Amino acid sequence: MWKSTPGSLFGLAIGDAMGYPTEFLNMAQITATFGPWEEMGLPLSAGDVVRVTDDTQMALAVGEALVEAGAGEPGARRASRTRGASAAALTPATVEAALRKHFVAWLHDPDNNRAPGQTCLRACAALERGIPWQEATIMGSKGCGANMRVTPVALIPGLGPEQRAGIAQLQAALTHGHPTALAASDLTTHATWLLAHGCELGDLLPRLRTYAQESRHTYHAEWLGDLAARSDAPDPRAFIAFGWDECLRALDTAAAALRVKDMGRDPSEAVGPGWIAEEALATALYCLLVVDGDPRGVVARAAHSSGDSDSIAALAGAFAGASRGLVYWPPEWRAALEYQDRISALAAAWDDAA
Repeated sequence: MWKSTPGSLFGLAIGDAMGYPTEFLNMAQITATFGPWEEMGLPLSAGDVVRVTDDTQMALAVGEALVEAGAGEPGARRASRTRGASAAALTPATVEAALRKHFVAWLHDPDNNRAPGQTCLRACAALERGIPWQEATIMGSKGCGANMRVTPVALIPGLGPEQRAGIAQLQAALTHGHPTALAASDLTTHATWLLAHGCELGDLLPRLRTYAQESRHTYHAEWLGDLAARSDAPDPRAFIAFGWDECLRALDTAAAALRVKDMGRDPSEAVGPGWIAEEALATALYCLLVVDGDPRGVVARAAHSSGDSDSIAALAGAFAGASRGLVYWPPEWRAALEYQDRISALAAAWDDAA
């Protein structure tokens, strides 16, 4: 899995960087500025750093928080026997505390000026006040801020499936309390994990659908506490089932669009604009599969879209990198990226997965 860890993390940042200048543009404007999607490259400028958005910033916040909580040792290869100890350190209390710290640090970072979502800003400001996170979260929000940042969770070695799902949902729930935000983050994590562990592209959507169906009534109370009780749902099982059902419908939309497989069609028109969590996931999966997983084609197709281009391309790039590895991202692209040193350090924290 080692090749998948830096491949996925750099893929997220590359997709984010490619989608950054196209977000909020329509297709005619994107084509006029950047040409057809097949010719689109990383927006390099001589002597300059390629900027990313809050998608990469918050993904790094999640990953670095998890390292601080015990998931890995930066810059060192740990013996495989330590994996269980690392996983054991990641309890709901340690993960929540580390995420809270890093989310608040992101809130006050002077580089947090890339049009971040209001849900993340409001919830992180509430987290700073020290109140229980279930009170800080925005219960009605299922924006893609919940899962645009979840990729690192899938790449931690040694986690069991329940722990991985619990962490994925908790990191979402700190800001986005809607059940679909939780389910979409869990499903995004599982997609990345499947691809990093050799899942064939043709099997991906069926395996994700099976996972979603099997997860419909699993409420991770250890990780989520009384979050469901703060909703209008009659019980925790019904609360989380609503989110999984919305994700299942989004997977169906992607599958239907892929039956036509028109690579020239705007992905946001084919599946959805991606401003909400389940659409960002489904549209990113569509971009991965419509070009048969070619990494540079994946991020170009995703960035060349009329919706939330940076978030769609960030997830699509993370999927492609998990599947194909670091070698498919040009070295000059990686070297030019903002935060490339932090991305490399985060990947190195988990290099015992080799």
